[in-house]
Amino acid sequence: MDTESQLMRLGLFDARVPRYTSYPTAPHFAGGVDPGHFARWLQAIPPGAQISLYVHVPFCRRLCWFCACRTQGTSSDAPVRAYVETLKAEIALMRAKLPQGVSLSRLHWGGGTPTLMSPDMITDLAGTILDAVPMGPGAEFSVEIDPNEIDAARLDALAAAGMNRASIGVQDFDPGIQKMIGREQSYEVTRDAVEAIRARGVTSLNADILFGLPDQSRAKIAASVQKLLSLSPDRVALYGYAHVPWMARRQVMIPGEAMPRPEERLALFETARTLFAADGYREIGIDHFALPGDGLARAADAGLLRRNFQGYTDDTSEVLVGLGASSISRFPQGYAQNASATAAHAKAIRGGKFSTHRGHAFTQEDRLRGRIIEALMCDFRVSGDEITARFGIGRAELTAMFEAAARGFPGMIELSDAGLSIPERARPLTRMIARAFDAYDLSKAGHSPAI
Repeated sequence: MDTESQLMRLGLFDARVPRYTSYPTAPHFAGGVDPGHFARWLQAIPPGAQISLYVHVPFCRRLCWFCACRTQGTSSDAPVRAYVETLKAEIALMRAKLPQGVSLSRLHWGGGTPTLMSPDMITDLAGTILDAVPMGPGAEFSVEIDPNEIDAARLDALAAAGMNRASIGVQDFDPGIQKMIGREQSYEVTRDAVEAIRARGVTSLNADILFGLPDQSRAKIAASVQKLLSLSPDRVALYGYAHVPWMARRQVMIPGEAMPRPEERLALFETARTLFAADGYREIGIDHFALPGDGLARAADAGLLRRNFQGYTDDTSEVLVGLGASSISRFPQGYAQNASATAAHAKAIRGGKFSTHRGHAFTQEDRLRGRIIEALMCDFRVSGDEITARFGIGRAELTAMFEAAARGFPGMIELSDAGLSIPERARPLTRMIARAFDAYDLSKAGHSPAI
């Protein structure tokens, strides 16, 4: 039986599973975590520690039909300017709770479209953040940049604020596919944005590209990947498009009958994967690629690769604080999510309190299972010695967990005295294998295709 037949037999082409950027996943967050928890968890950060900070800007000039992120359209700067003022007030609340000497290891602005902020808003927001929490040694300040929504003045403001990594969304360069997904962005516009970013001394560049888009073929994705490679990004995220119009209503604009079949999705992924490898990119986890000198590649070599809501990261900070509407924070104690609606978030902040409205406090079992899942997603293996030492579980109990997972995927999981590993031929199953260690009811929420 060939590998594709084995993958089909094990349900790869039918399954819908979490992306496991958190454990438990966000659909399992509940109302038991409130602003008081968030404040106490901030205060519990050790003095002098480094933390990560994510700032969500949920506005776009136009709403792309493929996107399932929490965003809203605006044709004027007024709501954005009001939102920046809310962020500044939220930063002041955070600053009052942070212990002395805390600094940033990572600062990331995401969205939405952070680059729709005007230069003065960019300068004002960055200054407020860095006055409250300075950048630590070797810190990264990354910003998601829409090539259609950027100019010299905004890039100058970002560079002056300290941006040293930029992230651009490509999705696909085929004009027909771009029209079908509501994201028209030419190669020339993208190339000019990349050149302008690098001209300002920003040498680290991330790019996102999608497989599984409507009317996408192997030839079309190969052409898009080759155009992307001509821009020499340092790292690339090759995400599978999830067509979930029942969850993301704008996706009803995309013709469902044009979506590739699951077997075709795998072929699209493999086509792109082969091209990245041929151009010298190192495969990172299940869907990222990085040049050998990039931080992700170094982290993977050192066994320090981590996974968070932005995907794979080389950031080892134990705390990720999310600011802005719908942002999620991760603390050693658990997850905390802000109010999703911008109005509800602003009302809470104006009232002098955080907008935390749900989350999840970790149990010891959550930490155990979360680490196993993260190790599978990052390294395709789980060290028995690490897990028993960190979580106090007996080796026999852990072995029983490994053996139960292996029975569900015959021939696709390797067990040894060292622990559990996923051989290369079985790596398309990684999210499904991770699900075998998930103790929560996955029927409560829709998830994306396993491939």
